Amino acid sequence: METLVTLCKRRGFVFQSSEIYGGYAGFFDFGPLGAELKRNLKAAWWDDMVHRRDDIVGLDSSIIMHPSIWKASGHVDGFADPMVDCKASKKRYRADQLFFAPVVVDGETIGYVSVEEKGGMEAEAAEKAADLKRKLARQGELAPLVLRDYTEANPEEYALIPSPATGKPGSLTAPRQFNLMFETKVGPLADAAATAYLRPETAQGIFQNYKNVVDTGRVKIPFGIAQIGKAFRNEITPRNFVFRSREFEQMEMEYFIDPDEETWPRAYRYWIDWCMDWLKSIGIPGEMLSEDVHPQEKLSHYSKGTTDIMFAFPFGVQELWGIACRGDFDLTQHQKHSGKSMEFFDETRKQAGKEPFRYVPHVVEPALGVDRLFLAVLTAAYREDEVPNEKGQPEKRVVLSLHPRLAPYKAAVFPLLKNKPELVEKARALYEQLRRRWSVDWDVAGAIGRRYRRQDEIGTPFGITVDFDTIEKDNAVTIRDRDTTEQVRVPLDGVEAWLAGRLG
Repeated sequence: METLVTLCKRRGFVFQSSEIYGGYAGFFDFGPLGAELKRNLKAAWWDDMVHRRDDIVGLDSSIIMHPSIWKASGHVDGFADPMVDCKASKKRYRADQLFFAPVVVDGETIGYVSVEEKGGMEAEAAEKAADLKRKLARQGELAPLVLRDYTEANPEEYALIPSPATGKPGSLTAPRQFNLMFETKVGPLADAAATAYLRPETAQGIFQNYKNVVDTGRVKIPFGIAQIGKAFRNEITPRNFVFRSREFEQMEMEYFIDPDEETWPRAYRYWIDWCMDWLKSIGIPGEMLSEDVHPQEKLSHYSKGTTDIMFAFPFGVQELWGIACRGDFDLTQHQKHSGKSMEFFDETRKQAGKEPFRYVPHVVEPALGVDRLFLAVLTAAYREDEVPNEKGQPEKRVVLSLHPRLAPYKAAVFPLLKNKPELVEKARALYEQLRRRWSVDWDVAGAIGRRYRRQDEIGTPFGITVDFDTIEKDNAVTIRDRDTTEQVRVPLDGVEAWLAGRLG
């Protein structure tokens, strides 16, 4: 993970927000290459989710909405995480991300261990248990640890569980609920009536505009409304780089279906498969993906089913994309609180004599975080290998094998030497031609091998070199493939067509 974070900073993908003031926890800025990669991720999703389908339309709702929306959706009263304080270190933890276990030797509990949720936490806990046994000089067999999160602790265990920060028991508080919404004020008076919220999700903007889309868009069930936009959550412990931050971007789609009991399982499975296939189509290997089906007892009260598509991040397997069957909960809540009907008149069902033909639609929601996807794509693309340098000796290189749809630059153009005007002029003309169609980089600094390595490290699929043979012999250029390092000669007037066949 540290290697990836360093690369992002060094090559201008991601910066810590407010860095010159010491940074600001949970907030990040995306640099020149990061902005391009994010833009390409969003464009790919929008093209495939909206532009290439007849049943989905787009929306862009406001970040600040009427506070009654969040009351109706349950966010004001229930959008909270359990928080735990360490009174000794002043650190705060999410209770459901803090794990503990009793340490049992020959059937007797000799103490407790605790760890924060992360990859390898089981091994860390086992090591702490063995250390505790040694410190207490206890003989006998150490029982296997059974880790539970802190929300499952009994009140009498709170004083016995050590803080991960100090290793000593007695400093952790009981869990308490912490609302994750950022408050703000709207208007000139900073009183209670002016209280509003930065949206913690984009979905409610879709639900409160559902009737507008139905009335103006001539849509028919089943149909979807998609949105890309910023959301804000005052996370207790933002962590793992851009994986969990306080300001982030979401790509959500609400797919409205009829209420028949046999409909939602088909739509649910369809969208799980669609999302999985889409991730693979942008270059994420299938072996890094898995499905986590929420058990019935863990489902939200309104959910008929929820599946998370999981990804093998450097810090462990975590949720990447959630697909949830939300039933008619959201629309029914807004109908109740607003007094406006959210019913859909289904002409097709009426003509077929099928009841009900007037109903509040149910919803299947695939919700994906852009920033998590950004991190997943970089994780999947990053590799190190060795290639021959100019002297034929093996040299280590870093490569981002990004799918061409996502790469910040689709190609880079180099004159072999920057001090030869005839090479620079020819190369610059090609660069100007290609940049009208794609994002293309221009690089004249350093030896050609060094320039190739720079482009490999930022994920540019093709490097195009104008050399002396271009001028004196064949009016062709050398195009080098990022992943294979193979090189081919392509006529200068055929370069654009050659790239189009590979980039689209």
